Amino acid sequence: MVELRLQERQVLLGLEENGGKVSVDRLVVVSNLSDAAVMRNALTLQEQSLLNIYAVTQNVIKLTDEGRVYAKSGLPERKLVLAVAELGGSADLRVAAERAGLQSEFVQIALGWVLRKKWATFSGQSNVVVLSEELLSSLSVSEGCDEALLKLLVNSNDSDQGLFDGLDESLRGAAEQLKKRKLVVVELKTSRFLEITEAGRVALLEGKLVESEVTQLSPELIITGKWRSVKLQRYNIEAPVANSWPGKKHPYLSFLDQVREKMVTLGFEEMSGTGVESCLFNFDALNIPQDHPAREVSDIYYLKEPVCGDISGYQEFVERVKQTHENGGESGSSGWGYKYSFDAAKRLILRGHGTCLSARMLCSKELRVPGKYFSIARVYRPEVVDRTHLSEFNQVEGIIVDPDLNLRDLLGVLGRFAMEIAGASKVRFKPDYFPFTEPSVELSAYKEGYGWIEFGGSGIFRPEVTKPLGVDVPVIAWGLGVDRLFMMHSGIDDIRMIFSSDLDWLRKKQVTP
Repeated sequence: MVELRLQERQVLLGLEENGGKVSVDRLVVVSNLSDAAVMRNALTLQEQSLLNIYAVTQNVIKLTDEGRVYAKSGLPERKLVLAVAELGGSADLRVAAERAGLQSEFVQIALGWVLRKKWATFSGQSNVVVLSEELLSSLSVSEGCDEALLKLLVNSNDSDQGLFDGLDESLRGAAEQLKKRKLVVVELKTSRFLEITEAGRVALLEGKLVESEVTQLSPELIITGKWRSVKLQRYNIEAPVANSWPGKKHPYLSFLDQVREKMVTLGFEEMSGTGVESCLFNFDALNIPQDHPAREVSDIYYLKEPVCGDISGYQEFVERVKQTHENGGESGSSGWGYKYSFDAAKRLILRGHGTCLSARMLCSKELRVPGKYFSIARVYRPEVVDRTHLSEFNQVEGIIVDPDLNLRDLLGVLGRFAMEIAGASKVRFKPDYFPFTEPSVELSAYKEGYGWIEFGGSGIFRPEVTKPLGVDVPVIAWGLGVDRLFMMHSGIDDIRMIFSSDLDWLRKKQVTP
């Protein structure tokens, strides 16, 4: 014999007395139970096959705040024609609008709908509204479908909701029209329905009502010893429960941690710096002339305040950089052949690439030869945002300083990097140009099902970069878009997804090493 608790019996009885299938919202009313109590007992009854639970998705119409006002006071076009009727069927638009109590911003809207509904004609030259003959003869305006729908919604039991799917064709058209006027919104709503089974009906007739059970031990029950005599509710520890989502690090941040760990494992030391940088290290020290297009306001973010920074602590390096730009200095080149500006070198910007950190490292007292260094740097450029570009993104910057380095070493490091970190299956290189490296190489990588993607540039620092900074050995360097590495690693095809607020994606996304 089936045993039923009191609330379980109330749920089954509420279903049986209301046709056998009822929405949860309705059952809450007829059973005098809370929504949580109804669903808790429904889940238990469903496990015993005494009822079934359904989810039904329906389109629901909801009045906006403006729509609720018009539903009660009338649409502005009706107010306008009623005012014209009171003025004899023909009136100046301004006079009629004032009589109708319309605010100035709604007058043209009301007139537009009056003309669309063919309730009147309007002369722009005389600014006169004239009611139609049909309307003048009947002295009334029949209620339109849009007004009927507004009235239906505002007068229903649930004054701000109605079922769109249950409307006839004319009212559906009215709903679409009101939606365009932003008087209603049509949204998807999932409703839960319960349906009693034949076994549930038998249990309702023949089931045994169990005595009152205690669901929670209280201090009083424990202290007095009454817990020994009361009946404790039996719990099904295998019953389904709601999903819980414990806090975790963002998938992209987890990936950056993995990249950092991989670089450290490979023997690299991390470089660090600030997001605000001087043009000295972002451009000048990297052999980028002060009239280069990359320094235009369309390609870099300049600070409004303060405009300039202090570079007095690098005076020795600044002087050598100046000589290199003007005549080549000790680099062996002829330089760029222009008058170097210290003021331009002091200008502050949001760093445009991570290579400025490499420049700082090369002139640092902490530099060791041989040595390997890396950084994960947030950089900023006025890019057009699309599926592969952001105006704010991260770069993995790396340099290796060693007397025995050559181009083959660089290609080997880049290939290993793309395969181990991004999960690429193939890499390819093609010649490129940068003012600060020679030779220069662009890295692209391929992953099955994802295709080829460009990651960034690399090369061997030119003497115009290393010698002014006090380095006389080869330096291989690269700057790769780590956001694109994450795209390939995670199998996403839109870089904007990295900063998505899509909770479903964030909850399900797992970053694997």
